[in-house]
Amino acid sequence: MSDITRLEPSARYSRVVIHNGTAYFSGLTADDRSGDIRSQTEQVLAKADRLLGTAGSSRAQLLTAMIWLREIDDFAGMNAVWETWVDREATPARATVESKLAAPDVRVEIQFTAAIS
Repeated sequence: MSDITRLEPSARYSRVVIHNGTAYFSGLTADDRSGDIRSQTEQVLAKADRLLGTAGSSRAQLLTAMIWLREIDDFAGMNAVWETWVDREATPARATVESKLAAPDVRVEIQFTAAIS
């Protein structure tokens, strides 16, 4: 049986679970939820960068991204930030949906899966 590593575990979930060379992220949201979609997306992606580094991965090793938006009208604003962040030579498989999120001030939540070198 392979080892399983859990990063930032809590009573409900682990922020990242690593198994067999793959990192599975929980849904990431902004810490400061007072901002607009661009601000919240920037915060989520900065958190993703930190966690990717901790897990031994990078943007170039992203496999999937699942994005939930509180309002689909935020799609263009989220994409404007995403497109400056994502590695254009190694874009992940991605889906984006409108969804009721866990808190009313959360505008975006992103979940990643990434390979580890």
